[in-house]
Amino acid sequence: MAFSDRPSPAPRVPPVPDSRAQGGWLSRGVASIGAASFLSDAGHEITTAILPSFITTVLHSTAAALGVIEGFSDALMGVSKLIAGPFANDAERRGRIATGGYIGTAAATGAIGLAGTVWQAGTLRALAWVSRGVRSPARDSLLASLAPAEAYGRAFGLERAGDNLGAVVGPLLAAGLITWVGIRPAMYFACIPGALAAIAILTAARAARRLPQSPRERARMHLAGLRERGLLRILAPVALFECGNVATTLLILRATQLLQGDGRAVAAAASLAILIYAAHNMLAALLAYSGGHWLDRSGPRVVFGTGAALYVLAYLGFAAGPTTWPLLALLFCLAGGGIGLGETAESTLVARALPERLRGSGFGVLGGVQAAGDLLATVVAGALYAAVSPTAAFIYAAAWMLASLAAIGFLAATERPPDRWGNAES
Repeated sequence: MAFSDRPSPAPRVPPVPDSRAQGGWLSRGVASIGAASFLSDAGHEITTAILPSFITTVLHSTAAALGVIEGFSDALMGVSKLIAGPFANDAERRGRIATGGYIGTAAATGAIGLAGTVWQAGTLRALAWVSRGVRSPARDSLLASLAPAEAYGRAFGLERAGDNLGAVVGPLLAAGLITWVGIRPAMYFACIPGALAAIAILTAARAARRLPQSPRERARMHLAGLRERGLLRILAPVALFECGNVATTLLILRATQLLQGDGRAVAAAASLAILIYAAHNMLAALLAYSGGHWLDRSGPRVVFGTGAALYVLAYLGFAAGPTTWPLLALLFCLAGGGIGLGETAESTLVARALPERLRGSGFGVLGGVQAAGDLLATVVAGALYAAVSPTAAFIYAAAWMLASLAAIGFLAATERPPDRWGNAES
């Protein structure tokens, strides 16, 4: 019998189960985060729907001012996600950050109705969007800590479904409030669902505090750790996807113009396009939720790839330019399915790839990539739309989505989920 002086490996001791493994994946904390996303999105979508009329009619400014406000706010939100990410690495800190972000979003969004000048409205809008950016990595890290690892797809699908449902309810509430109380007073009501969202996220933060806590983490980006865990590989197809993810306002504009070609007046065409956009958000919510279940069974590659493929079909359809509303509704629904599946897969990919101490940084980097890609997509596609043709703009966007499909092999290493306590399987 041969002997070796090499020490015997220590027996593998299974981790002690915690509350995430008991009672199913839909815990009170996970449900609270889904509710927070729904309520907060409904609140700021009230303001988003009213803001164009508020800027041009109440404050007597121009559409150009509205574009500057929205573009600047979106850019600040992306930067704030990137900066706030490292602070969310710490389990004890992330609950407070998320709660504060939701409170800031609610307060600043409702306060826009108090603005007497365009610069005041723009400052408050930017503050609301910075608060959204700050809370995002903390919320996503909080969700990953509350959900069992084998149910990350379902948990992030629920959160994305809540967000998209809020985008359906918010504009409908805005339309009713304008009729009831007028443009400026209607904006005050936006803080009510936002305040309820802050209460919901506080409930989730309290649930997370009852879980076993990891050691305190300094606010560092941990770039070397992110690279070692393969985040750059994951972000390759994600970045290509986001470079083709044009703003939905461009879809609404294209639909409005095409519907006018079918003999409708401008107002009727615009109203119908907005209704079709509501269907887009509804399908995005449904596919985000169902796609999360699908992702947990089949892996992120197939869900992410299906989302990109749906976008390719939608963009090619918009490039062709049908003028009948059923076909346009179908194209909007394809795009809604694309964003519902794509966003759910992106968040789940980051949660699966990174340990808890790196997730805040990972979600911050993901948010920065999403914001930069979306900005590039919308600016370039908008320029092509105006300078060349709508067809050129949507073919450009479809090309990026095809590129993301071609790069989907980078996600192969993420097919196997971690075990139920968040430890990577070997």
